[in-house]
Amino acid sequence: MVITRAPLRITFGGGGTDLPSYYRDHGGFVIAAAIDKYIYITLHKVFEQKLIIKYSKLETVTEVSEIQHPIIREALKLVNAGNEGLEITSMADIPAGTGLGSSGSFTTALLKGLHAYKRNLVHPETLAQQACEIEIERLKEPIGKQDQYIAAFGGITCFYFNKDDSVTAKPLKLSDETCYNLEDNLLLFFTGFSRSASSILKDQDTRSKQSDQEMIDNLNFIKDLGFQSMEALEEGNLVKFAELMNVHWQRKKARSQNMSNPQINEWYEHALKNGAIGGKLIGAGGGGFLMFYTEDNKRLRKAMREKGLSEVRFRFDFEGAKVLTNERH
Repeated sequence: MVITRAPLRITFGGGGTDLPSYYRDHGGFVIAAAIDKYIYITLHKVFEQKLIIKYSKLETVTEVSEIQHPIIREALKLVNAGNEGLEITSMADIPAGTGLGSSGSFTTALLKGLHAYKRNLVHPETLAQQACEIEIERLKEPIGKQDQYIAAFGGITCFYFNKDDSVTAKPLKLSDETCYNLEDNLLLFFTGFSRSASSILKDQDTRSKQSDQEMIDNLNFIKDLGFQSMEALEEGNLVKFAELMNVHWQRKKARSQNMSNPQINEWYEHALKNGAIGGKLIGAGGGGFLMFYTEDNKRLRKAMREKGLSEVRFRFDFEGAKVLTNERH
């Protein structure tokens, strides 16, 4: 049996500039942080010559090509696995569609597991490239690359998405004190809304491909905010970082009318009145998690609890995708 996990993520800056439709012309930049909430994959050899796939559905097939789950099907093809009896099961700490990059983490954890099962050593960069190949190239999802890369690398990492499709990963130069302050003072609240990121990203993707000036200007501005956020974080100026998050959120909302809704806007304003210095909705928008930076976390927790929002507490993950168990009999 092989068990792997890959972390979910939060984004500190530059989100949206990691889509090929943007970075191939302009270059992208994202700061992402892996958190200790995970997608788990188990692979188990079965006696019969069949594939048993367990997720929100149960599939039992004899050929890889018959698998309905597109990511699992393509991952088995890419790694050239599945020509023997195999049971694949997935579990998650947080439900899908909540803006924490679950699809990219799922693909990365699955590939990590398949490589471990086949006894392949695989570098995080190769893992991320293969996950992107599956989701972006093979399945034509209108998504970016940050989720797969942060799931593979872990940590708090700056990713430069280059025009030639290469990606440069550099750890954010944070002091220990800044890192601990971020863990203590960044609060995540679940809005109760889950959604597919594809519809919001599809609009961005289409408009970027058409060189829609308003969209390009918006993303250029977001990228610049990403660089400013990197500077603020590396200087340990967390108030400035929080204020930049607020500017980012206002610009992000302007990107699509589906980005927010009156209820999310009301919660956001309520948080700012109750100790939050800045914040934003994590992910492509439309639901998921609100993240705030505060220096009065008791007050903010109480205020959001009164609104009925549940908090998810987290720490950063510095391991990335990893094998937890690898027992071959």
